[in-house]
Amino acid sequence: QLACCCGTAACSLCCKCCPKIKQSTSTRFMYALYFILVTIICCVMMSTTVANEMKTHIPFYKQMCKGIQAGEMCEKLVGYSAVYKVCFGMACFFFLFFLFTIKINSSKSCRAYIHNGFWLIKLIVLAAMCSGAFFIPDQDTFLNAWRYVGATGGFLFIAIQLILLVEFAHKWNKNWTAGANHKQVWNGLLALVTLILYSIAVAALVLMALFYTRSEGCMYNKVLIGVNGGLCLFVSLVAISPCVQNRQPHSGLLQSGVISCYVMYLTFSALSSKPPETILDENNQNITICVPEFSQGLHRDENLVTGLGTTILFGCILYSCLTSTTRASSEALRGIYATAETEVARCCFCCVPDGDADAEEHVEKRGGQTVVYDEKRGTVYSYAYFHFVFFLASLYVMMTVTHWFHYESAQIEKFFTGTWSIFWIKMVSCWVCVGLYLWTLIAPLCCPTREFSV
Repeated sequence: QLACCCGTAACSLCCKCCPKIKQSTSTRFMYALYFILVTIICCVMMSTTVANEMKTHIPFYKQMCKGIQAGEMCEKLVGYSAVYKVCFGMACFFFLFFLFTIKINSSKSCRAYIHNGFWLIKLIVLAAMCSGAFFIPDQDTFLNAWRYVGATGGFLFIAIQLILLVEFAHKWNKNWTAGANHKQVWNGLLALVTLILYSIAVAALVLMALFYTRSEGCMYNKVLIGVNGGLCLFVSLVAISPCVQNRQPHSGLLQSGVISCYVMYLTFSALSSKPPETILDENNQNITICVPEFSQGLHRDENLVTGLGTTILFGCILYSCLTSTTRASSEALRGIYATAETEVARCCFCCVPDGDADAEEHVEKRGGQTVVYDEKRGTVYSYAYFHFVFFLASLYVMMTVTHWFHYESAQIEKFFTGTWSIFWIKMVSCWVCVGLYLWTLIAPLCCPTREFSV
């Protein structure tokens, strides 16, 4: 009975006008919902504005805090230490399910039924784990150790996203190149998209040079913009060099265009996250330099900027989790790729062609929303890998909300004021992305006896 509280059973009770949903999609949606719920709680815990509003508007607030043993003014439920404990519970939840779902190949096994159901029980278990972390003895030792675990997991989450981005660029080029062997229109699309990508990258480089540098000062910005622009040019030349083309005919400017755009995005994001530089003007007043003048006006309404920015940020994290937990992504991380002969060129190359799914799925209607049971013949994604990615995402959220290594002064309202730790993490991510892409180009040259496929 408890398994029917959510998931596909709940979908079958929805309105008929709702679009049909797959069983695998509804399961991932429920886990993502749990993830979003805990993430919102973490953001609330890091907000001094919310804490002050609760003190002002909730009657008997002081007595309630004493009753739940959270301190006189619930100080144990706010700040970075509270976020560490809540995220510890969520990370443990997903890690236990990762261990529990290893090597599940059939959706009809007992473990698969637990993965796809019992949502109310799972919610209670998740709440118990998050709450139980507040009762861990020797809190100082726990927080110091968990901080390093969180940083390691956060960096690993970033690395997985970078690897999948490089794989996405290669897959895109290979798919459209396969179509060019049959129709010339794919060659035109390749040239058009490549031109658009490089136009965006060059325009971003010029705009950053205009708005984030000035004739005096801004040495960090000048060096980094120049270095990252030079790296984009370098990998583009390597991609079309004769020695690389001989070993990898599918290598081209499309992949380097994707990487260049992403490098420009990370450069812009890093420069926006850098602590502002100030100098004295002719009136001996501090003025902020090396940032666009219009951006200072945009940050006046801190609550609006924080709310919108946080929503966009964690929307991107959730999107990264869901896209990186597909079977194709997990196989790509293990070096398993489709051969060129099996590639079918299409504009939306990331999606399964229409008809492949509907031909073998069992569709069931119960008077409400249509549920497609798409795992009758086997699992359509790796359950264990799915939970492992969400485990890493929990650690990444924990570190991001608490400003990574500037946790003691972290507040959600100051999320976009900029810290050096966030700045360098983004810059290092940018260089790692370029390094990964460069390695996929030169690896066949360095190890000529091995087979590489991208």
